[in-house]
Amino acid sequence: MAFRRRNKSYPFFSQEFLIQNHADIVFSLVIFILIGLMFEATAKTAILFIQPQYNISTLTPDGEVSLYHYGWKDCATVLFYLFITIILHAVVQEYILDKVNRRLHLSKSKNTKFNESGQLCVFYLVSSFWSLYILATEGYLLHPSSLWENYPHSHLRFQVKFFYLTQLAYWFHALPELYFQKVRKEEIPRQLQYIGLYLSHILAAYLLNFTRVGLVLLFLQYLSEMGFHLSRLFYFIDETHHKMFDMWSVGFVLTRMVILTVMFLAVGFGLARSENQMLDWEMGNFNTLSIRLLVLLLVCSTQSWLLWKFFRFQLRRTREYRLEQARKRAAAKQQTPRAPKRDSVGHHENGVLKAENGTSPRLKKLKSP
Repeated sequence: MAFRRRNKSYPFFSQEFLIQNHADIVFSLVIFILIGLMFEATAKTAILFIQPQYNISTLTPDGEVSLYHYGWKDCATVLFYLFITIILHAVVQEYILDKVNRRLHLSKSKNTKFNESGQLCVFYLVSSFWSLYILATEGYLLHPSSLWENYPHSHLRFQVKFFYLTQLAYWFHALPELYFQKVRKEEIPRQLQYIGLYLSHILAAYLLNFTRVGLVLLFLQYLSEMGFHLSRLFYFIDETHHKMFDMWSVGFVLTRMVILTVMFLAVGFGLARSENQMLDWEMGNFNTLSIRLLVLLLVCSTQSWLLWKFFRFQLRRTREYRLEQARKRAAAKQQTPRAPKRDSVGHHENGVLKAENGTSPRLKKLKSP
């Protein structure tokens, strides 16, 4: 399974060899784990990587249901799906983005941004639809109070736990991709910044059993980010296309307001009214005043920082646009030639007044005194 056409061979285990063949190497590891399922001696170990662990069967009015909680074995599952994500990343790059890039003939810097937006667009699209499906099927959309009622939400359905594991796998996979994609040094701090923010928020929601609130916040965040990267993709295809950026700007501010409202409603008011507010590690109860304040501080400071960056960018963009328009007006005034001065009876030519037909008018005779 070769993902890229290689025109040059590199020495084994060299830096270029690993970069060019990283998807094939990871694919071999995935096949190795899957082969482990075929043998009884290794099946129990292989299943740790493929299937979510810590399941508990409970009886409900609808029948027997398997619920899950988290533990250290989840690290193996996250690692396996990190490998899967690296393979899917290479597939999207090779069979979609590279083909579009060849037609657009973008510069190197724009090509890097186009690839970044293309990869994130696919991920945000899948994750936003997936999270919306979970919110609808679990009944959180029709019953918003379920976001904080019956806390702690330490036992999760399969689709909820699998969603969080794949989210962690994707954002952890983004770290080695900085090396595989040869990201420029000046771009690395920016990408590490948002990767770290996503990992910290997702881990906090997963480990503190705020998974229901986390689903809503991730859906809103992914929807907003998908709008931005779609706008940037359309801009690279047609640089006169700016309307989607204007629509995204409005949606960005509204998304921050909704996220802050949901956080204060669920954590600041809903969980604060809960009767059980004692720290209990065994039950997974983290509903204490200090933890609630810490979670609110984390989310609110992040949203405020994003808004500050957004408004600062918009102000700088407006200032640059006004300066550019002023330069254009000044240049237009300098280039416009002055029209020759004409009077009602003719025009001047070489200092002599000419009539409309080109002849000089008769001089008026002065009466002698």
